[in-house]
Amino acid sequence: MKNEEILKKLRDAGDYVSGQELCEYYGVSRTAVWKAVRQLEKDGYVIEAQNNKGYRLVEKEDADVFTKVEIESYMDTSWIGRKLVFHRETGSTNLDAKALAEKGEEAGAVVVADMQTAGRGRRGRGWVSPSGKDIYMSLMLRPGCRPEKASVLTLVMALSVLEAIQEVTTQTCGIKWPNDIVINNRKVCGILTEMSAELDGIHYVVIGAGINVNQEQMDSEIQDKATSLYIEGGERIRRAKLVARVLHYFEENYAVFAKNWDFSGLVEKYNRYLVNRNREVRVLDPKGEYEGVARGINEKGELIVERKDDGRTELVYAGEVSVRGIYGYV
Repeated sequence: MKNEEILKKLRDAGDYVSGQELCEYYGVSRTAVWKAVRQLEKDGYVIEAQNNKGYRLVEKEDADVFTKVEIESYMDTSWIGRKLVFHRETGSTNLDAKALAEKGEEAGAVVVADMQTAGRGRRGRGWVSPSGKDIYMSLMLRPGCRPEKASVLTLVMALSVLEAIQEVTTQTCGIKWPNDIVINNRKVCGILTEMSAELDGIHYVVIGAGINVNQEQMDSEIQDKATSLYIEGGERIRRAKLVARVLHYFEENYAVFAKNWDFSGLVEKYNRYLVNRNREVRVLDPKGEYEGVARGINEKGELIVERKDDGRTELVYAGEVSVRGIYGYV
């Protein structure tokens, strides 16, 4: 019997569950159940106990208990997150996930942290990672495809984060190609994908996601480009539940990707959420900037851009260039 199992059963019941029922269900003693309940209380849960009734979980709507037990109590995946590592503080969840991969951990391992001290964005940029507010998570995979096929996994994660956010909040999200989740044209999630591979095969891929969840305000230098779920919706989000739903949707979307090892089965859904679609964009290509209209993505995850100067169609690869809106970030 694990603490998350007791927690899940109490949460699902929504009322009192007798100690005897818990004993019989898990095949343990009353003392074992009592110890599990006491530990949950130490972790911050409120559990009422009454004679002849048993135990009842008291949940506050704005509660945000963020622990390994809490995350696992919401999980319903079959293989993603079966190995879950939780840190109150760590340097970088991506580095932690890569360390697990180097030690031979199976695909699907997940690292989650309440705070990062060395978070990173694209091109080595720093990522602000305060405690008690946001989600920092990394997923390790060992896809059976050639390295060039794995680049779209960052899009798979973007789609999964968006679907999870829209399930647990009232917010309408979009994706700024290739992998930024935006609400009202401001970023709430960044994704960083890293790979260890040789020419003919992949050792592992690590996908890290940083989601701005319960921050009340953003730093002044980024508040025109970044926001949080709380700022946009005015409601506290249970981060543990959001993590579990991201993993749920990722497992679903990854199964579609793995059928052909490409993005063909997800293109239509992704394009529905693409905020750049049919908008004027500026392509910041090292070989020369140009403007055009984004028409969506293809099965390789490339952005299809119709050039403004001559009408030619360009296929833009995420690893080479950046794309901005003509009048701002989106």
